[in-house]
Amino acid sequence: MGTVVFDLDGTLADTSGDLIVAANAALEAIGLTPQIVRGADDALSFRGGRAMLAEAMVRLGRTGEEAEALIARGYPVLLEAYGDAIDVHTRLYPGAVEAVDALRAAGYRTAICTNKPEGLAETLLARLDLRDRFAALIGADTLPVRKPDPATYRAAVAGAGGEVSRSLLVGDTETDRLTAAAAGVPFVLVGFGPAGPIPADAVIDHFDGLSAAVSRLIGAAGD
Repeated sequence: MGTVVFDLDGTLADTSGDLIVAANAALEAIGLTPQIVRGADDALSFRGGRAMLAEAMVRLGRTGEEAEALIARGYPVLLEAYGDAIDVHTRLYPGAVEAVDALRAAGYRTAICTNKPEGLAETLLARLDLRDRFAALIGADTLPVRKPDPATYRAAVAGAGGEVSRSLLVGDTETDRLTAAAAGVPFVLVGFGPAGPIPADAVIDHFDGLSAAVSRLIGAAGD
């Protein structure tokens, strides 16, 4: 049976607002001024907490060991702040739930492979009432490696009971594209995210187009 693996942030849900609020809270907690801007930095937020803090260091003119030390101090604060307010601004993209349900009804297996820490991903999916729709979840700290290492993707497929040869990845970033390439599977880009155009085997502008793309790239679930 076919398996469809989803990224989470920027793919199923727009989590940028809560991520950015947490990043700025962390910066303030370590004595710096907020630097990450909602709207302008949405794509940056989907690259993760450390990426936001690293960009903040660049904007503040902090470099070298000083920057690294500040990021190390701020990152745990960011995770705590994010965990405390994980779904205040977060919204599912239109049609996401319906698309996942349609795939499952057609016989496909579904899983999550994200670079969000596993515990936070579990919490968010539960808050969004999505967790039961996915047979497996692999987060940034589930394995010793993270995306784009293909081991994470393979673990997600295996956890769902599927086969890599009959699977694909749905995502929104270059990291997702590289993960799919490393695993040797098709990549479907959600073109409505803020990351911009990325080479992909299929691009969907709305989740209404996902089922057709999946069927074309890996065939019907029961074939």
